Amino acid sequence: MRPAGRASGVFGALATGFSVLLGFIVFLAFSSYDESKTGAETEALVVVQQFETAQFLPPAAGRQLSGELICYGRSVVGQEWPRMQTRAETGAVNPWGLAMFRTMKGVQPTTATEQSAYDRWLDQTSTREEARRDRVHASEGVIPAALWRVLYFIAAVIVVYMLFFADSGERAGTQGLLMGSLVAVMVATLLLSILDNPYRPGVSELRPVAMRQILELIDQARDALGQNDPLPCNTQGQPQ
Repeated sequence: MRPAGRASGVFGALATGFSVLLGFIVFLAFSSYDESKTGAETEALVVVQQFETAQFLPPAAGRQLSGELICYGRSVVGQEWPRMQTRAETGAVNPWGLAMFRTMKGVQPTTATEQSAYDRWLDQTSTREEARRDRVHASEGVIPAALWRVLYFIAAVIVVYMLFFADSGERAGTQGLLMGSLVAVMVATLLLSILDNPYRPGVSELRPVAMRQILELIDQARDALGQNDPLPCNTQGQPQ
């Protein structure tokens, strides 16, 4: 086999390995990113649905649960989201979720409407917890570091391999364009690694937009319903 043929065969094997591994990693990263985004939006939607359900529970419990729901949303925005950005969120039980569970334990439905709302609340709680799990799951990164190291290693091998086949008979600009194009494409694809941590500050960062909007909607609903009871937390969701 001619040297050029052997060189192209080796380069093809390297490029194929890089492409397959990169495609697998990007698929995992994007799936995780999409799951986190969907989980955050679903969690926010269920919060407002539970607020509506709470209005059909016994009045005292309904008011208490409404306040605890707001505190839950505030804690997601003010406490959990910053921890997810630094990968410090462990997915432990939200204290306001536990507070709502304790409140519900003391609820005794006395009418068919209250019983229906009680059952509906429990179903919505399960949905909210599943959505929260999806939101928190990607904050730690789903792709093992070993895969990234292998991918970067193969990329470096391809670049070095290309350098050894520089042709002195070609103009420097032509060779620079060939090498630059290859490196640019590889760097651009490797930058997709930011999808592995969707909460990392940057252009692709996921923000608690849905939960903030839901909290504003709930505040408007409370004003319309005449609910001006003091909340058991501050604006960051911390108990007071």
